[in-house]
Amino acid sequence: MTGQAQAGRPNKLLRNLNAKIASIPMILTALLIFLGGTLWTVFYSFTNSKLLPRLSFVGLDQYERLWAAPRWITAIENLAVYGILSLIFSLVIGFLLAALMDQKIRFENTFRTIFLYPFALSFIVTGLVWQWILNPEFGVQAVVRSLGWTSFTFNPLYTPSIVIYGILIAALWQGTGLVMCLMLAGLRGIDEDIWKAARVDGIPMWKTYLFIVIPMMRPVFITTLVIIASGIVKVYDLVVAQTSGGPGISSEVPAKYVYDYMFQAQNLGQGFAASTMMLITVAIIIVPWAYLEFGGGRKRG
Repeated sequence: MTGQAQAGRPNKLLRNLNAKIASIPMILTALLIFLGGTLWTVFYSFTNSKLLPRLSFVGLDQYERLWAAPRWITAIENLAVYGILSLIFSLVIGFLLAALMDQKIRFENTFRTIFLYPFALSFIVTGLVWQWILNPEFGVQAVVRSLGWTSFTFNPLYTPSIVIYGILIAALWQGTGLVMCLMLAGLRGIDEDIWKAARVDGIPMWKTYLFIVIPMMRPVFITTLVIIASGIVKVYDLVVAQTSGGPGISSEVPAKYVYDYMFQAQNLGQGFAASTMMLITVAIIIVPWAYLEFGGGRKRG
């Protein structure tokens, strides 16, 4: 049996050989561009590079300057608030919409198209649209006051303490439709016999969703979380379109900080340090999760 197993290993290695050979250029390109670019960025984050990269090492000075900057601290705080609320509301609203759609309602295709349509728009368009909607002179506030509520105030984009929530509203409007479609696909994959058995046993629908359906949809939730998290980390154009980081620096985010220092302030070293911190933050969260989700799962199997 051992000899047969050893004899079978080369055959597995040679299986789909043409496809493996064809993928080599793509793999090498990915390693060169992504891995090479990442290492290059980390390397030059320890230099005093300005307009152009230069080998003038300053140790951890760029990182000390970074964490002493109020603008960077504000960006991290905004990303934390935006990220946590975006994850929670996207999943909750998306799942509730999917659960409603799963009831075989009339005009389902029409409603699904309406909810998914915002995702087809770019973040720049979404940001500009919601900048108009939230504008106090002709947006929601002006409309409500024209109806008689003259004391009504809704001005998030011009109020530093709540500006990040105005950006969050626009992000949820654009991204919730995609979450709904992913969740709906997961719900449609649930065996109909499970629903019948739950009804026969007299289990309320909300308990069926909470204790039976949602645990079965774990892979769908994981995929959705990864998609949402990737959008959270790189949020940039939505902020630029709505507020340009204002009022002041109250809606600053890390991606905008990196862009501004690299291309406007012409301080590559500071921009590289900020992007390296973003990379480390993502790695601290993603690497343990990926190991437990995939590596640990395979070992248990």
